[in-house]
Amino acid sequence: MIRIEPMEEKHIDGVTAVEEATFHIPWTRADFVREVRQNAMAIYFVAVDAQTEQVVGYAGMWHVINEGHITNVAVLESYRGQGIGNLLMEALIAAAQEKEMIGITLEVRIGNTTAQRLYHKFGFRPEGFRKNYYADTHEDAVIMWKYFPTYEHYEETIQ
Repeated sequence: MIRIEPMEEKHIDGVTAVEEATFHIPWTRADFVREVRQNAMAIYFVAVDAQTEQVVGYAGMWHVINEGHITNVAVLESYRGQGIGNLLMEALIAAAQEKEMIGITLEVRIGNTTAQRLYHKFGFRPEGFRKNYYADTHEDAVIMWKYFPTYEHYEETIQ
């Protein structure tokens, strides 16, 4: 069974391990320490295997003014395909709605169709591109947004 909970300092080593196993240019342990201790905008959740207490995934978002910006979503390869990404996305979306954000944005590698399918499932839509966004491969990023109904209704009323 997988448990989703807010990230705390005790999770940092596990989150760093997931990060290093997932990304070509991973964030460092110090980056995550800073996120937990100093970044008042940071909202992070971890996925913990309840049997082993191992962190098997995490997702993070910054609350910037009235928007959310997803920083990373990662799940250990051996745990993929079990719905953990869904649970993490649900936690981020619930946090954004609780904080009355107008929507959430993210960048995703243009070639990462698995992640794009996950984001589409949760209502994210492509709205642009960032050329050569990823330093390791110079791959473009797709900018995706999910707007919440309150904001969508506002958009309709001003047109």
